[in-house]
Amino acid sequence: MGVEFFRQAVRYQQKHKRPHMRITNALQTNAITLDDEWCEFFAANDFLLGVSLDGPQDLHDYYRVDKGGNPTFDKVMAGLRLLQKHGAEYNILTTVHAANEGQGVRVYKFLRDEVGTKFMQFIPIVERDNDTGYQEGDQVTERSITAAGYGQFLIDMYEEWVRHDVGGIFVQIFDIALAAWTGAPPGLCIFDETCGLALAMEHNGDVYSCDHYVEPDYKLGNIMDVPLSEIVVMDAQRDFGLAKRDTLPQYCLDCEVKFVCNGGCPKNRFIETPAGEPGLNYLCAGYRAFFNHIRPTMNFMAAELAARRPPANVMLEVARYDAELERAFATAGRNDPCPCGSGKKFKRCHGMRRGR
Repeated sequence: MGVEFFRQAVRYQQKHKRPHMRITNALQTNAITLDDEWCEFFAANDFLLGVSLDGPQDLHDYYRVDKGGNPTFDKVMAGLRLLQKHGAEYNILTTVHAANEGQGVRVYKFLRDEVGTKFMQFIPIVERDNDTGYQEGDQVTERSITAAGYGQFLIDMYEEWVRHDVGGIFVQIFDIALAAWTGAPPGLCIFDETCGLALAMEHNGDVYSCDHYVEPDYKLGNIMDVPLSEIVVMDAQRDFGLAKRDTLPQYCLDCEVKFVCNGGCPKNRFIETPAGEPGLNYLCAGYRAFFNHIRPTMNFMAAELAARRPPANVMLEVARYDAELERAFATAGRNDPCPCGSGKKFKRCHGMRRGR
């Protein structure tokens, strides 16, 4: 469509907006075709760019290749540098998949230290293995992340962030978790109690319940036939959103982290609970491990906010805890319980890392 299309779109926005209305624009891009003209336009018109980047070169290029099978990392980085040169606002969207599983800290440090971003989003790849491309079946492709792998990826990143970057680096899922711990709504559809506010519209005007459900059963209509203002309030869309809450299995309703997870995205609810009830999220084990792991520091940060103190104080608290743990390690016997609380003997846990 070219940059002129977007210039015209902005002109129409300004012409037709109501008094006191504020319009924001955001685009997701792989950044490989960005040039100075595009970046000047984005900066001048306050566009927010989400840039897809899956970590260092070897991890990014594992799946992100062009149509000819060529790697794209260098082009993405060149596009990012142009955005930075022109002062355009951007964040990084990283997909978590089989290739970067187990690389949470490495990916996080790369985005923080080498890319220089302060805003990060991480999206787990859960791709159904079928012939339709729809949300059908209970098998996933080889490039999909495992539940345990996703949970550990988040935990590893969090441990780096909570020690060094609270208040300086903003990771979407960490922000969402803190909101939930303070009693506020999570603020992202996959973790909200209900959904249905993020509809998808195709180039021909077809509107679907969600961008994860662009398939015949979830088509609501076409804006050439029905005004968008009517489509968004259709009973079918209301039912779609409420089903996120109303179809949760009992296993989720009884879960200690339901207040932050709320069952996750419906597109991933295709496995059974331990009791055989359908509708459990494929990523449940990972979410549960992550949210339980961060509970102590989230409780601390929520208390700091309630006392009108900065949540970044948690970094001092964690530093004190780490120092106490190091002192305990120094005096632990080989057959003592490990001071970290793992339940293992010291020689089978942190003692192994110290050659004891």
